[in-house]
Amino acid sequence: MKYLIYLILILYVISPYDILPDFFAGLGWIDDLIVLGVLYWYHFIYRPAKIRAKSEEAYYQKGEGRRSESYQGYQKRAQTDKRFSKPDPHEVLGVNRGASIDEIKKAYRKLAGKYHPDKVEHLGDEFRVLADKRFKEIQEAYQELVGK
Repeated sequence: MKYLIYLILILYVISPYDILPDFFAGLGWIDDLIVLGVLYWYHFIYRPAKIRAKSEEAYYQKGEGRRSESYQGYQKRAQTDKRFSKPDPHEVLGVNRGASIDEIKKAYRKLAGKYHPDKVEHLGDEFRVLADKRFKEIQEAYQELVGK
């Protein structure tokens, strides 16, 4: 059936009976070029991509691609673990691990002043909610490092 379509299209290009007759030197070839362009696109671009997609689908349905699927599952688990684990208090406050208590207090005061709910009250609701979450995170990190 597909060869019949190729044959009909090629006969159309060769035939003098076209939508635009071939005896008009430039205009008569436009429809032939369009037909040839569609034929080229179908045979060399569309069909190979369709065959490639079918083979990849069959590959994953057979279970050949289990390695990549299990790796994706691993990535999802790792992201979930990061979401539920506590952030490092040093990173939250932006201080080094060997920082003194004075440096920790200074970083806390700076960040608390920036994200305090009273300071961002004039901003929209979304910003207030985000600032509130960040402020609570900063407080927890400070309490964990200083121990008060």
